[in-house]
Amino acid sequence: MDRRTLLFVVTLSISLMLVNTFFEYRNRDALTERVQQEAAKKKREIQQLESFINEHSLTREDLPLFKIYSNEALSEPLHDGIAVDDKILTLSLSETPPQDVFAKADGKTEKFTLTSTPKGIGKPLLYGKTAGGSLRIASLPDFGRFDVVVVPLDTQDNNGLIGSVAEYTDGHLSIPALELAALQAKPGDNITEPNFDNGVVLYKTGDHYLPVGLYSAARKRLVSLKDFKEIPIDAIKTATKDVKSGSGSEKPAEMFYVLENDYQQLVFSNYGGAVSEINLPFQSESDEKSVVKEIGFDRNMVEDHPYNAVFPAHAYYTPGSDLNSMTEHDRGAEGGYYPLIRRDLIESKPGKSVKISPANYAFNVVSEYPELGESVYEVKYFDKNKIVFELAGDRRRITKTYTINNEDAPYVLDMTVKVEGDGRGLWLTSGVPEVELISGAFSPALKYRITRDNKSEVKLIDLPTENTVVTSSHPDWVCNSNGFFGIILDPLTEIDSGYRAEYIAGNLVPTRLVEVEQERERFNAKEFPGYQIKVPLRSKGGTMKFRVFAGPFSTPILKQVDSIYADASTGYNPDYIACQTFHGWFSFISEPFAKFLFLLMNFFHTITGSWAFSIVLLTIALRLMLYPLNAWSTKSMLKTQQIMPKIQAIQEKYKNDPKKAQVEIMNFYRDQGINPLSGITGGCFPLLIQMPFLIGMFDLLKSSFQLRGAPFIPGWIDDLSAPDVLFSWKTSLPLIGNQFHLLPIILGFIMFFQPRMMSPLPADKSEWSEQQRQQRAMGNIMAVMFTWLFYNFPSGLNIYWASSMLLGMLQQWWNKRNMKPEAQVEILPPKKGGARSR
Repeated sequence: MDRRTLLFVVTLSISLMLVNTFFEYRNRDALTERVQQEAAKKKREIQQLESFINEHSLTREDLPLFKIYSNEALSEPLHDGIAVDDKILTLSLSETPPQDVFAKADGKTEKFTLTSTPKGIGKPLLYGKTAGGSLRIASLPDFGRFDVVVVPLDTQDNNGLIGSVAEYTDGHLSIPALELAALQAKPGDNITEPNFDNGVVLYKTGDHYLPVGLYSAARKRLVSLKDFKEIPIDAIKTATKDVKSGSGSEKPAEMFYVLENDYQQLVFSNYGGAVSEINLPFQSESDEKSVVKEIGFDRNMVEDHPYNAVFPAHAYYTPGSDLNSMTEHDRGAEGGYYPLIRRDLIESKPGKSVKISPANYAFNVVSEYPELGESVYEVKYFDKNKIVFELAGDRRRITKTYTINNEDAPYVLDMTVKVEGDGRGLWLTSGVPEVELISGAFSPALKYRITRDNKSEVKLIDLPTENTVVTSSHPDWVCNSNGFFGIILDPLTEIDSGYRAEYIAGNLVPTRLVEVEQERERFNAKEFPGYQIKVPLRSKGGTMKFRVFAGPFSTPILKQVDSIYADASTGYNPDYIACQTFHGWFSFISEPFAKFLFLLMNFFHTITGSWAFSIVLLTIALRLMLYPLNAWSTKSMLKTQQIMPKIQAIQEKYKNDPKKAQVEIMNFYRDQGINPLSGITGGCFPLLIQMPFLIGMFDLLKSSFQLRGAPFIPGWIDDLSAPDVLFSWKTSLPLIGNQFHLLPIILGFIMFFQPRMMSPLPADKSEWSEQQRQQRAMGNIMAVMFTWLFYNFPSGLNIYWASSMLLGMLQQWWNKRNMKPEAQVEILPPKKGGARSR
């Protein structure tokens, strides 16, 4: 290195060091400033919380709080109790609480007798001056903001705090005292929180307090007293007061009504007289009518987000014992259903709960005036099979009748819409399906069926980026699906022509998936917009009938529904089976292959009872069908490998005359009866032949509902339509996320070892030709590429491809073992004039 070069290197190194030091100090200053800002922000929050708590601190005199005792002498204290009328609500200290307790009221000792059934330590107990009667409580709605008070019922002073004002917002309880304790704690310290576990939550109505429920510290949520069946209650909906509508008139609170059979749980709202939830029960051992299986997301919602796994999501009514009565239910079941359409999202802080607009409910009658979609309907009739809503307005009367089918057609709802008066500009909504990830992709689809010249055709609607109105076509039915599930809206009587496709921002109709791994924003609501399709009602009004299919796009189910409603005498067939969606640019190639593969796979399933083994048997069947082509390709490739040393000898002999070498090689190929392209086609042809089947298999796994939730090895391969999960972790890693998928790794190893087993090369790499080096490098790259490509593919597809490659290796080994060695060919010098001799 000369002096100039050395000077340049030193100067460059010093310059880079100075630049690095400059940016390091600048970043350090920015970091220091950021830390100071965060500290100042935290200090302000602590001061605000301390001020709020001090201003809203409550004394014993402010609350209906009484000390209760186990004896009349008032010498053996128990928990505190909340006085409501002539009753006291408290918590049990033992499995066998005392039958009588005593409290001092108005200067004298009063006796209270147990009127509820004890259910264990820490559970609520109700005592009364007289036997019988119920406890008055306040009932808070799921949405809205309410100030409440949390009162611990222990004998401690709770850090000097008698009652803490808290905020109940959209179903979640926020306690400032707990937030303050968390802010004041230093990293690594054990947070000493005020003890609010099983504290009673009170809501002030007028000049007195009524209990709402208990605060569960373990579950971080309010548990309504209505959930404790041992307490006789009288729920006073003092908090569900009417709210002002946009027109200034009073608007009643939203109420929900449920019709349910073995296939569907339909939740109707008086807002719009529409369907706010369509919940499909999971298949169980006791009842196999439903074909919907539970998958990982369903289990995750129950375990980690139970407040969004309640069906129905809100308090609801079911038909009573007679036509004039209804039964109120305070809370639905936790888990056990799949939500077909997007519904209200309940989020914990700092997330924000979202109320779905009634305009986006299913089967709502809407117009260009938003208030119509939020109109309050009156329930006119309600039994176990039918519900009737009516809206009586100045310009029109709308009557909507829903009837569920209990026996014949699964997942079918009959609907009648009667419009009396002005029927112009009215549309019927489909609702917004919940998100299904198919091979990791969001795959919504809008379709419609049209008949022209007695020939039916199903067309795919381009997903809109804004509202799109089409008036030139007259669809037989429209379909709104997420790939595996969907809603088919089928008008049975005359309506106006056309349809309307709408884009709805994901933050307005958020999917439940935004709750999954929310801390790292695995699923952003904006990336999963909703799509809705609407059909126009008849402008002249009158009675219009609709048939609605709302359920899984399972081939047997759709065929069953088609057969039920088909009419051989007229040739009518609803053809709902045509709604099954094939995605991708090559669907025109893959669709016939996918249908053929499904027939084979379904046949094997009837034999094995396992979809995974059916995929393996399907792979074997395809290998047998393609055996002649694969055998020819393999033999051509092996023969090419055998003569490769002779080709290399010719190339070496005529290395100074490439044209002469090329002529001699072509003559040699001709003499041996070998196609010079067989080496290339022999390697590529099997892959090219399998590509339509691979694409068909890919579409099959995306469109075959039967594979959704179908397990193979529990705990590892729980869903053949989703990636396998051997284990998972919390922190997401680049490329692989937070789940380890073993099947694509196995597939990569198979692809890595396949060329080494079938086409072994000399151990000494110096003996490899340039072509062999390139082939080995390409094989390694393909193994890595396919591992990455297949990492998030369905486990069923990985099983198919891995088993296909293993069978290919076995076939190649068999052909190689039974192939006779070629006779040695001597390479002679060419004759004069350019001819060759032997």
